Order: sequence, then structure tokens, then C-alpha cells
Amino acid sequence: MNDEVLKNMNRHNNGLCKYACKDGYAIRFREEESDIRSPFFRDMDRIIYTYAYIRYSDKTQVYPGKPSDHITKRMVHVQYVSKIARTIGRALGLNEDLIEAASLGHDLGHVPFGHFGESVLNEISLEHNEGYFHHNVESVRILKYLEKKGDGLNITLQVLDAIMCHNGEFALGEYHPKKKTKEEFIKEYESTYKEKDAIKKLIPMTLEGCVVRISDIIAYLGRDIDDAVILGKIKKESIPESIRKTLGIHNREIVNTIIVDIINNSIGKNYIKLSPNIYKAIVELKKFNYEHIYDKSLSQEEKKDITNMFRKLFNTYLNDIKNNNKSSKIFTDFLNFKNAYYQNNTTAERKVIDFIAGMTDDYFIKCAR
Repeated sequence: MNDEVLKNMNRHNNGLCKYACKDGYAIRFREEESDIRSPFFRDMDRIIYTYAYIRYSDKTQVYPGKPSDHITKRMVHVQYVSKIARTIGRALGLNEDLIEAASLGHDLGHVPFGHFGESVLNEISLEHNEGYFHHNVESVRILKYLEKKGDGLNITLQVLDAIMCHNGEFALGEYHPKKKTKEEFIKEYESTYKEKDAIKKLIPMTLEGCVVRISDIIAYLGRDIDDAVILGKIKKESIPESIRKTLGIHNREIVNTIIVDIINNSIGKNYIKLSPNIYKAIVELKKFNYEHIYDKSLSQEEKKDITNMFRKLFNTYLNDIKNNNKSSKIFTDFLNFKNAYYQNNTTAERKVIDFIAGMTDDYFIKCAR
């Protein structure tokens, strides 16, 4: 390969800070030949060409269905996370390739109907002794064990870790990376299925992973408010004045305020930090969003209907597997595209969970009907 080409492909490494995850630190679970792309850049390419990535376009962010052409879907959300995280990463001298790969892959495991759908699938998983279900853990499962017919994509440890630890439901004032080996990562991954609170203890192993985690929060806080306003669910004036004064009222103000605060408080440090007043405002705004947006995004009747659909699909496909009903969609659209190892070493219950978790909203409804 031409030296000038390699120099151009790798020049981003020259400006990284001493705490960044350099390309040379990348760890894969299986050895493979390199090409002109850096390892994290290669991960990014692998992620965006997955079937799971394509399905982002019809997955709920907050409001299911198509109530407006201007309502955020999961595909747009992950792009917001990527842009926000890369902005912070560039300002701090971090590895943008690692940041972008993790950002674009972080929500691959989200199920139909967003977080409510996830809560229903979690209940079903527990009832059938398959452990706790978390979308961020399923994102790792997709990349490591489901894509490429069950062979996985051999994504780097650092990207998988950032994806698994991204959970934006748990905000912190400071994010300190926690070094890990491949074995320690797998142990954490497996613990999330067995221990109820294991998900709350996950800490990214890189600064880049920490940036992705806080960027997930930044990306949805203001944008979800905009969506609620578009649909007439709330008025921006209803946001408490203390939050408006600290973060702003428009999404662009909220995003810019938090980004600048993180950069100013984290530059030159080996951790990511928010100032106390900004962190307090984020916690308060999250609480406001839960009370006025997330908890009211579905009616009780809609929740009942969605729950029934999840349970009907699960029971139907589980019976289809046990009865070897090869005409069922779980065979024609899913299992027929998996290798022998997945077929022979995965429980029937887990196969159904993997299938349903990967569905888009429209496909889910079509199957239920």
C-alpha cells in the first residue's frame, strides 16, 4: 500500500490527546488481516452495513407510528448522538472513529415501540428464564453473535464496550473510564442477564465511550421536547424556569450549553466532567421529560394492546419452533438465515427474543395482525 495513502488514512492519530484511545490500542476478539482503514473506522463501516442498522429507520424514538413527518425516529437519534459526540471528541482530542462507530451502533438492540416495548420483552424474558433484557446489551449481542448469519462481525472490544455502557438513562456528573480486558468485558456482559442492577454499574473503558454515553442524553433531552411540542403534547413554557435559565428552552440551546460545559470542564483531564449547575439541570430536565413526555407517550389502552401483541407473538413463535413449523415467519425471515452453531446452541426462547427484538414497528404490527 502506498505510504502516502496510509499516512492520510491515519493522520487523525497525530492530534489525539494523551488520554485518547489510539488506533494501536484496538483489541479484536479474533485476529484478522488489516487494510487501509484504521480498526475503529473499519468497525464503523461494518456497523452501517448491518441489517440491524437499516432497521433503525422504522423504530420508535418516543412516539410510535407516524404522527408527523417531523418526529424523530431512532435512525435520526443515533445520527444526533454521533454528531454531538464527535464535536466533544474533536474538541478534547479524542478518537473520533471510535466515537462514531459506537454512536452509530449504540441503539441497534432497541425493540419495537421503544422503551415500553423493551419493558414488555424484559418481563417475557424473565418469565422464561432468559434473564434481564436490555437494549444496549442486545446491541452487543447483535454485533457479536447475530449478524453475519450468527458469526458476528468481530467488532473491537472498545466499540462493543462503549455500546454496552452507553445507557443514557443513568446520568453522572463525572465519567471516569474503567480499564478492562476481553475477559472482564464478557463477564460484565453476562452479568447483565443475571443481576438486576448490573446494568447500572457499567462504566465505559475509554474516554470516547464516556463521551458517547453523555452524548446520548444530550441528543434526546431537547429533541424529545421539540417532538412533544410539534404534537401539541406540551408547551416549552411549561419547562421549569430554573432549567430554562440554565440550559435554554430550544434544542439548539440545550445541546450547545451542555457541549460547551463538558468541553470546558474536561479539556486536558482523564475523565469527562459536567459543572454542578449543568448536571443538576440535566437531572431536573430528565425528570420533567419522564413526567410530561415519556410516561404519557402511550395511552393505557395502547400499552395494553402492545403488551398483548408482544405476548401473542412470543407464544406463537415459540410454539412454531417447538412444532418445527417451517412456514412460520420465525423460520422464513430469521432462523433460515442463521448458521448451525446458532441453531444448535441457542434456546428456543432466546431465538424468539432475538427475532422480536430486531423487528421494526411496522413489521411487528404486520406479524401481530
